[in-house]
Amino acid sequence: MKISVLPADAGPAALGWPLLRLGFRPFYLGAAAFAALAVPLWWALYIGLLSLPLVVAPLLWHAHEMLFGFAVAVIVGFLLTAGKAWTGLPTPRGAALGGLAALWLAARLTAFTGSYALYALLDVLLLPLVAAIFLRLLLRAGNRRNLPLAGILVLLALANLSFHLSVSGVLALSPLAPLHAALALIVMIECVITGRVVPVFTANATPGLKLPARPRVEQATLALSALALLGWVVAAPGALTAAACALAATAHLLRQWGWQPWVTRGRPILWILHAAYVGLPIGFVLLALAQLGLLSASLGLHALAVGTTGGLIIGMMTRTARGHTGRPLQASRAEVLAYALVLAAAVLRVLLPIVAPQWFMQALAAAALAWGLAFAIYLLIYAPWLTSTRLDGKDG
Repeated sequence: MKISVLPADAGPAALGWPLLRLGFRPFYLGAAAFAALAVPLWWALYIGLLSLPLVVAPLLWHAHEMLFGFAVAVIVGFLLTAGKAWTGLPTPRGAALGGLAALWLAARLTAFTGSYALYALLDVLLLPLVAAIFLRLLLRAGNRRNLPLAGILVLLALANLSFHLSVSGVLALSPLAPLHAALALIVMIECVITGRVVPVFTANATPGLKLPARPRVEQATLALSALALLGWVVAAPGALTAAACALAATAHLLRQWGWQPWVTRGRPILWILHAAYVGLPIGFVLLALAQLGLLSASLGLHALAVGTTGGLIIGMMTRTARGHTGRPLQASRAEVLAYALVLAAAVLRVLLPIVAPQWFMQALAAAALAWGLAFAIYLLIYAPWLTSTRLDGKDG
């Protein structure tokens, strides 16, 4: 009989099914599997290669599920993991965590097999539950700094509810409006989190590098981003929204310049975060041009959704999962390939159609393939890690 010996400091917290020990494990696993399947599936639906009994129109399914299926799963996994570190208090694990993950999965599946009412019910339940858990955690710990993140979770829940009410005809509102609001809220989460972690990660990994705090730049960047995104979501006068988007793009460039991104060129696990961040100013510039009628708004939307959100997610999913499974913070060649594929998907989906619109369909197919392969690579590498005990035997 094989006997497994854990380190002396592992403690009883290391007991239990590894997949349900901390929030990132089931939600990162589910998000990666879903991302690897959903985008190629959407492409097949889009070109008519496949037909499925979806409970909503394929376009709405694609937009909704990439936000509330994929991105929200990563946000939930991240916050349920970071919340423990931020507060020192336990977050859901075991059966409680499994129940949240099962609820997320059930909503994804009922989009194909259930009635719309069941799909909507299951889908709207997760975010209010997570928001309540996260808010209670912060209040118990007296952690006021992260209360805005709990507020954004509540707003995301309201956006999701508005989407379902509009699809059901209860709200006289285009279903795309709450989806745009959801993307704007996710981008704001990214603006907050990157401002905290990217400069710290960069300085910690670069001997002798000191990045001075610039609170005015931080405040201006967040304020201008919120203003520009609000103008886009509520369809404010085009010239005003374009100006706000241009100012937000400028603020993000100044912000990132202060982080000295060029020092990360030899560390892929860092440069992916900086490369993805470039999608923010690009996205805001494209939205500004769209407000002036010069480009389709879809290009700016996908710059933020594929380039920024996709790139930051693949970067954070590798870094945080490596750290919380006791592995070195150094990306393998396969992970670097996954980074490159996500960035390639963004270029193919956003920039190629601008310079060569006649290749749009080919670019769309190549982008879907690159995206699917990127998250399939993540899944192949990380699925064994996410379902097994940390290398050091500790909890996490």
